[in-house]
Amino acid sequence: MGLLILLATLNSQRQADELSERLAQVDSESFRIADEFRNSMRELNNTLQRYGTERDPALWNEFSQTSHKLDGWIQEQKPKLTTAREEETLQNIGPAYVDYLRTARDLQEKIKTSGDAVPVTDFAPLRKASQHLFDLGDDLSKAHYESRKELLEHARQVLTQLRWSTFVSLALLFAFGLALAAVVYRDMIGPLRVKLVESQSLAERNEKLASLGMLAAGVAHEIRNPLTAVKAALYIQQKKFQPGSPERADIELVEREILRLERIVNDFLQFARPTDPKLVATPVGQVFSETQRLMAPQLTAANIQFNVQSPAPMSINMDAEQIKQVLINLVQNAADSIVGGGTITLSAREDRKRLVNGETNVVILEVADTGRGIPPEVQKRLFDPFFTTKESGTGLGLSIAARIVQNHGGALQYQTQVNHGTTFGIVLPEPSK
Repeated sequence: MGLLILLATLNSQRQADELSERLAQVDSESFRIADEFRNSMRELNNTLQRYGTERDPALWNEFSQTSHKLDGWIQEQKPKLTTAREEETLQNIGPAYVDYLRTARDLQEKIKTSGDAVPVTDFAPLRKASQHLFDLGDDLSKAHYESRKELLEHARQVLTQLRWSTFVSLALLFAFGLALAAVVYRDMIGPLRVKLVESQSLAERNEKLASLGMLAAGVAHEIRNPLTAVKAALYIQQKKFQPGSPERADIELVEREILRLERIVNDFLQFARPTDPKLVATPVGQVFSETQRLMAPQLTAANIQFNVQSPAPMSINMDAEQIKQVLINLVQNAADSIVGGGTITLSAREDRKRLVNGETNVVILEVADTGRGIPPEVQKRLFDPFFTTKESGTGLGLSIAARIVQNHGGALQYQTQVNHGTTFGIVLPEPSK
């Protein structure tokens, strides 16, 4: 009921504003109609009088042009007139104007054929026809002004409706006030209190994550240097053992684990201190080709078909290496979700989406798979840092990917269906053409 009151008030306010604007328009148009008509008639009369004195054909051409403009102006007024008196007055103006032009042409003939100055008495019929048009113009202005009475009557009806609708709405609102208060508390205030508690918990969690990220950056930096020394020492020791020996196998195992530690350290550093993208106009096909060249051997070995659809010629302002990193991460996640063979498809399409800076034309780079899909409980934490469902994962892949895309002014979106597959979309703004 409160909404009904609000809607009724807003609607009545809108109608009142429209009526006020219309009244102001009627008032201004009434004076404008009279002024324009009088000015045009004065210009016609003055031009014709000058023609009678100077007998210059250019003046008669000027008279003809002005008369054509006035005739067009009279035709333009027809759609604006709404009352019977206005239409009747305009109908009277038509024949009177025709009579005025006929009188003007008769006077022109006399001026052309007369060798001497035309007597003032010859201008009398023209002045009479002109005065008649002046009177009709005033009548048209008055008739248009009187149309405001209809607007005022309509305004009175609108105000009456507003009074009754407000009275009825207030009565119903009072009758259902207690029930409304209970419903508002149950459906709005209660959930808001729950959301407030959840928001506080989320804020505390984000604060902990920020602290953890700073700590991770420091720890990762300190680990990086010893790892480099261990790798160098391991490389020297590796040369002492023959390929295929147990010692060489142990060293290769240690080397793999060191590489995995380096990858984890790099992920931590990239999450804690992301680099700003260097945006360059890059063809989408180039990034797709490099991604295919890097991932195709691994996917083929896993019995996964990698389809890369050739995109239409299009370029995006992007950091090619960072976007390629995102694509590789998404393709790798898609491969991990496929069991026993499947298909991964890489494609691009144009669309229009709402991003941070408003709705704009975008290019969407999509990675679609036929894997297991993402369960609902995982979707809730999909982009949370350090959350992973993989035994050897760091939980930073999608967090880093989402941050890279956001730094490009875009968004990372997904659609999934359990046991049917997932499609991730990298939404990037299209360059202005």
